Formats: sequence, structure tokens, C-alpha cells
Amino acid sequence: MKSRVTQVNHGSSYERKENYSSRQRSLSPEDRDVEHDRSPSPRKRRYSDDGRYDQEYSRREYYDDRTSEGRRMERGRDRHYEKWEERESDRRKQRRYSSPDRRSPERSTDQSSLAHDETTSKKKKEEVDPILTRTGGAYIPPAKLRMMQEQITDKNSLAYQRMSWEALKKSINGLVNKVNVSNIENIIHELLQENIVRGRGLLSRSILQAQSASPIFTHVYAALVAIINSKFPNIGELILKRLILNFRKGYRRNDKQLCLTSSKFVAHLMNQNVAHEVLCLEMLTLLLERPTDDSIEVAIGFIKESGLKLTEVSPRGINAIFDRLRHILHESKIDMRVQYMIEVMFAVRKDGFKDHPIIPEGLDLVEEEDQFTHMLPLEDDYNPEDVLNVFKMDPNFMENEEKYKTLKKEILDEGDSESEADQEAGSSEEDEEDEEEDEDGQKVTVHDKTEINLVSFRRTIYLAIQSSLDFEECAHKLLKMDFPESQTKELCNMILDCCAQQRTYEKFFGLLAGRFCMLKKEYMESFEAIFKEQYDTIHRLETNKLRNVAKMFAHLLYTDSIPWSVLECIILSEETTTSSSRIFVKIFFQELSEYMGLPNLNARLKDE
Repeated sequence: MKSRVTQVNHGSSYERKENYSSRQRSLSPEDRDVEHDRSPSPRKRRYSDDGRYDQEYSRREYYDDRTSEGRRMERGRDRHYEKWEERESDRRKQRRYSSPDRRSPERSTDQSSLAHDETTSKKKKEEVDPILTRTGGAYIPPAKLRMMQEQITDKNSLAYQRMSWEALKKSINGLVNKVNVSNIENIIHELLQENIVRGRGLLSRSILQAQSASPIFTHVYAALVAIINSKFPNIGELILKRLILNFRKGYRRNDKQLCLTSSKFVAHLMNQNVAHEVLCLEMLTLLLERPTDDSIEVAIGFIKESGLKLTEVSPRGINAIFDRLRHILHESKIDMRVQYMIEVMFAVRKDGFKDHPIIPEGLDLVEEEDQFTHMLPLEDDYNPEDVLNVFKMDPNFMENEEKYKTLKKEILDEGDSESEADQEAGSSEEDEEDEEEDEDGQKVTVHDKTEINLVSFRRTIYLAIQSSLDFEECAHKLLKMDFPESQTKELCNMILDCCAQQRTYEKFFGLLAGRFCMLKKEYMESFEAIFKEQYDTIHRLETNKLRNVAKMFAHLLYTDSIPWSVLECIILSEETTTSSSRIFVKIFFQELSEYMGLPNLNARLKDE
């Protein structure tokens, strides 16, 4: 029985071998690889197949009658096939799981060459300075970065330029993120210390990113851009171009948040006279052309920020925008929330935009004549110049750095001179004559003929007058300055000049001059002398100034602040008067008659 089962096993295995070998010969090499991947390992396949076939044939009680010679041949073939199959399985295992020591010589040489290439590439990667990588590498403390820069002798080298670029980027980002209303002047001074001409792309990107992250500080960033634009108009233009492109991109993509932030920034730049009002009107027209809930919301936010300025510079344009809003409101095709927003907008306009001033307090830092306004339409093609955001080797690096240092010195010196002049305006000490010692030790008197102190003194008086609410407060401020007696007449001249500069006569100046005349006799004598000088040179004054001067002196005479004996300089004849002096006398006596009445004036003139 056992011999029969053995014969069955050998017979079945032989048949399977024949089938397998004939099928492998008929397959192409690619099909063989696929077949090999699909099938399990040979030894496992053989064991599982043998077990399955043995069970099957044992169940069927299948017995094969073969001769002993045939059985010996089959056994030999089985042994030969088993050895071949074991060799094949061992070879496949070696290919998959073999250690480096057991690999074939060709394989080992290939692997060794690959390993050598990997080590060399790793060495090359390690040799590359992290500061020269695309992202700037790991964080390097500023002190260490400066030390690394000092160690490089060639200032035009790639490594030095890259280090200075990274330092510039970190400095600009840090300064822009720190800026607020209280420290904006200090931040500007620190920013000008950096080469913002080279890093104008970085500066523009930092400002735009900071504004989009914190729209509540938009007015601060707009003031920062306004100051930079007054010194470097090309940087202001670049920021405005990128803003316009951001707004257009947000409008195309229906990105409400991007439209809100960019339009708010444009509105504040228009308030600071960096952008022209035409750009704002174009943006509002675009938003309200095909109104949706989101576009109306963006437009209303835009009008709140820029409405007061547009009302001043372009009343017809802002009226057209509000007419369009009224038309949209009456159509009633929009959400109730948006309708309510439009109604609130009309109420804000009726109140005169009192909660939305043009420039918030403390941020009006640029004189209107110093500002450069960019006329950039909304629909033009603009180049954002994104290449300025990334590092680029500069062959003339040191030369450009020296040029910027010269430019920076001019800007900062100009600012220092202005601040010094303001400080001198606050001090009213007499420095017209200074005493210095020469080489022999003798004292030499130096006369200041540039009149810098006189100019600063006049500026101080002008600022005190303009900042006062009434004449009593102004007189109190001027007396607290404690200026020397030699400046008494200059003070009186300045009061008269301020009065003459007004469009119409203001009683404030007459009351102020009268108060000083009553305080000290010197002030009265000074105004008396000034009256005679003004009458002698009255032909030099324009009609408006002439009228203001005549009315002020009429007030002083009416209040008896100066004696009526000053009129002795007026001689009415054809030879001694000019057309200007006759107009002066006419206005002067008309004003006196209004104050006193004709009978009293006549009696006063005839009083011996």
C-alpha cells in the first residue's frame, strides 16, 4: 500500500514538472517575470501543491501500475528536478535577502560604486554653506552673522552678498512688524540705515504681508509708505502696482478678504496723496458695476476709508458713486444685511465721515508739496517685479553700497537739520553775538549775519499764534517764552505779519496787539513805530494785506492802545500820497467810523 502511494506521489510530481516546464518555454521573458512575481516561492509552491495533490489522489484511491524500471527513471528525474529547484530558490533568495558579503562579484562592485557616489554626494552637500541654500538655511544669530561677514575678505563674493541679503531681509521684516503710531519716526530712521533700494522688493512684500495680516494698522503702514515714497518714489510706485494687482486678482477669484485688505490700503494711500483719486473712483465703479453682496460690502468699506478725501478732491465723483448705491438700494435685489449697510453708509456721509478722518492724528508726517502722487489706472498691465524678492548676485555690489551710503547721508542730514531748526525755534536765547577766543587768548565778538536765530524766533511766534484758541491764551504763551527786550519790536512785527497773511481780518490779532500795548510801554512804542514804517511802505502791500493792516491799526486806535499822535505822519495831498496810501486811509477811517460812529470820530479828530 505504501509503495503504491509513493508511486502516485512521484507520478503526479513528474506530470506537474512537465506541465510547468512546457508552459515556461511557451511564455516570453516579460511574461515569465510577471508570472514569477505573481507566484509564491518555488519551495512553498511545491510543498503546497504536493500536499494538495497527495490528499486528492489518496481520497480517490488512485493507483498507478508502473514497472520497477519506470519507477527508477522517475525517481532519478525527481531527484534531478529537486536539486535544480533548490538551486533556483536559493539563487532567488540570495538576490532578495542576501547580505553584502554573499552577493555576486558583479553585484557587489555595482553596489560599492553606488555607495561611493552617495558618500561623495553627501560630502558635497555638507560642503555647501547653509547660508547659500535657497531658503537661507538654518537660523544664524545676528552677532554670528556679522562675525562671518567680517571673516570674508572679498566683499564682492557670492557668500558675502548672500549673507548681507539675509541680514537685510531679517532687518526689514523685523522693522516693518514693529512699526506703530508712537515709534514710526524711529522706525523710518532705522529703515533708512538699511539699503532699501537694493531690498525694495523685500520691503514691498513685507509691508503688503503685514497689512494683509493686520488690516487694523493699515493707516500706520500707509503713513510708512508715504514717508518712503517722498524720498524713493519708485518704491511707492512698486507697492501701489502690487496692490492693484492684488485687488484685481481678488476680484477675479471672488476672494472677498483679499479685496477688502487691498482696497483699504489703496484708500489710505490716497488719503496720504501717494495714489491718485482716479484709481479709487475706478475701483468703486468696478465694484458697483455688477453688484453682488460681497462687492457692495467691499465698496462700502472702501468708501468709509476714502469718502472724506474724495468729497474734498472729487465731489462729482463721490456723488455719482452714492447715486449708484441709492439705485442698488431701491432695486432691492440684494440681501437685507447689505441694504442695511448701504443705509448706514448714507448716515455716515450725512455726519461728514466724522469717525473716519483723512489722516489719523500723529500720522500726518509728510508735507503736501514733498509728496509724490502716482497716477496709475486700474486696467493697465503692470509688472510686479517679483524677481526683486529673491537674491541675485550683484557684480557692482560695493559700488552700489557706497552710492546708497552717500544718499542715506544726504537724507538723514536733511532730517537732522530740520529737527535742529525746530529745537532752535523752541529756545529764544539771544545768540546773535557770540564771543570766542582767538589764538592769542583775546576775546573776539562774532556777529551772526545769517539771521538763523531771527528766523527760528519768528517761527516760534507763528506756531504759538496758530496753536492758540483765543488772544489771552496766545499772550500768555508768548510772555512765558521770556525773550529778550531787543526782540520786542520783532514780536510786534510778527503779530502784524500774521494778521496781514489772513484772507480776511480777524479781530484776534487786534485784541492780541492791544493786550501787549497795555502790558508794557515798549510794546506800544514799537507798534507806534511800525505804523509809521507801514504807512511809508504801504505801496509794497497787496490789497488784501493792506486792508488787514489798516483794520488792525484802526482797532488799536479805537481802543486807545496806541496814541492818536501817530496820525501826524499822514499828510493828505496829491504829491505826498499814492493810490495805495489813499486806499489805506479810506479803509482805516471807514473802520474807525464803524467802531466809534461818525460824530464821535469827528469829535476825536478835532480834539486838540
